Amino acid sequence: MTTALAFRAATDADIPAILGLVQSAYRGEASRAGWTTEADLLDGQRTDPAGIAEIIDEPDGLLLLAEADGELVACIHLERMERAAYFGMFSVRPTLQAQGIGRAVLAEAERRVREDWGATEMRMTVISLRDELIAWYGRRGYHPTGQQQPFPYGDARFGLPRRDDLCFAWFSKPLNGGVA
Repeated sequence: MTTALAFRAATDADIPAILGLVQSAYRGEASRAGWTTEADLLDGQRTDPAGIAEIIDEPDGLLLLAEADGELVACIHLERMERAAYFGMFSVRPTLQAQGIGRAVLAEAERRVREDWGATEMRMTVISLRDELIAWYGRRGYHPTGQQQPFPYGDARFGLPRRDDLCFAWFSKPLNGGVA
C-alpha cells in the first residue's frame, strides 16, 4: 500500500464501520479474501455494536483506527494491564491484507503503549489452531507464554464454533528491549 496511514482513536460514530471491518476480517465469505480468516473455525459474529461501544468507553483502553485516504482500513484494541498492554480485535480489511498495513498498525500500537502508558510488554491471545497467524506474530517478536484460556463456548457474542477443540493461547513480546 502506497498511501500513508493516519491513526486516531475510535468514537461512537465509528461503530458501524468498525463492526463491518471486524466481521469482514474474521468471519464469513468476505473474510476469505484475506489470509486471517476464522471462517473454517467459527460462524456467526466476531463482535457486536455493544461490545465495540464498551471498548471505546473503556477508561484503560484505546480502540485505535488506521485510515488511508479517509477510509477505515484497520483497527486494534489496546488495553492497559499494569506494566503491560493487551491487544485484540486486530483487523485489517481482507482485500488489503499482505500489504504491510498489519505490520504498520502493530508497530504503531506498540509505540503508543510503550510511550504513552509506559508498557514494557505487549500481550495477546490467538486461537491455538491458527498456525499461520501464530507464525506471523512470531516473526514480529511474539512468543508463547504457555498459558491457555478456554474458548467461550455457548456465548454467541463470540461466534458459533465449528469445532470442539478451540482455545486461546497467550503470547507476549517485551517492549523497550527488556525482558517480559
